[in-house]
Amino acid sequence: MDKLDVIFEMQKLLDDDIASRRHLEFSTEEWMQKEVLAMLSELSEVLDEVNFKWWKNKKPLDGEALKGELVDILHFFVSMCIRSGMSADELFEKYRLKNKENFDRQYGRSEKKGYEVEQTGVNTGDNGEGGQA
Repeated sequence: MDKLDVIFEMQKLLDDDIASRRHLEFSTEEWMQKEVLAMLSELSEVLDEVNFKWWKNKKPLDGEALKGELVDILHFFVSMCIRSGMSADELFEKYRLKNKENFDRQYGRSEKKGYEVEQTGVNTGDNGEGGQA
């Protein structure tokens, strides 16, 4: 079992325990809505840790607190994956494919509109005659 599998397993146990102890019964849609709101709250806490309030005096960055907030976000994200029926393996595979697509987009190798790469000032290795420079 790899680390992502362990995270998914631990999150499932926590989610089930919380739902049982608190007698929570929501539809998948309601769980997703609640967990998105929870993630937004945690993202706001990340902003607080990184001094986004330019109108206040900066405080020293607390790296451990920042990492803690990121872990809180992961809890809700993994919970959403589980509730959607996604396994750790499926998340990994979807991530892998999307990562490849994102690289392809940045290098003009995607059919997706809006990611075309301008040739001006970009070293593509093409001398304009179809061959390599």
